[in-house]
Amino acid sequence: MLSSSSSADKRALAKAARAVADPSDALLAAHGLRRTSAARAVLGCLLATPDTSYTHAQLQNAISSATDAPLDRVTLYRLIDRLTQVGLLLCRVDASRVRRYQAMPTSVRTMPHFECQSCHRDSPLAGALQARASDLERAAQSAVEALQALGYKGLSMDVALRGVCADCASTQGLA
Repeated sequence: MLSSSSSADKRALAKAARAVADPSDALLAAHGLRRTSAARAVLGCLLATPDTSYTHAQLQNAISSATDAPLDRVTLYRLIDRLTQVGLLLCRVDASRVRRYQAMPTSVRTMPHFECQSCHRDSPLAGALQARASDLERAAQSAVEALQALGYKGLSMDVALRGVCADCASTQGLA
């Protein structure tokens, strides 16, 4: 009897350790979502690479290579949709009109960012713009508030500059 009790204690301890070690678990719970292994895998994959955006196919391949149980594409679409609706994922449409997903940066509201069209890294530009970033932030916030005053709901803004980053430009001989 003692062994079954200690076995249950070990399982409970292991579960608690996984919850502490897995930030996706806490985020899913905080947003009222079920903490399934599929949801953990998707969110965990995106949290592990916060500056990279993925297409659906790229995300499916990344999850398949990282886990023992690959997700079918419908399950992945549903999870992406749910995670985007609650604000855990950011969905952007790139210059080729392809949807790309990444973990929602905490300060993404109207922050300008640069999207590399080669490696698909997403870089915030607040540091690069320095003093002018606050002007852009105020202008964006003003536009959102003006539309809200007219009755528009569920507004979001995406300020993106697109091109090839310095790293990709140098490796591709574009420098």
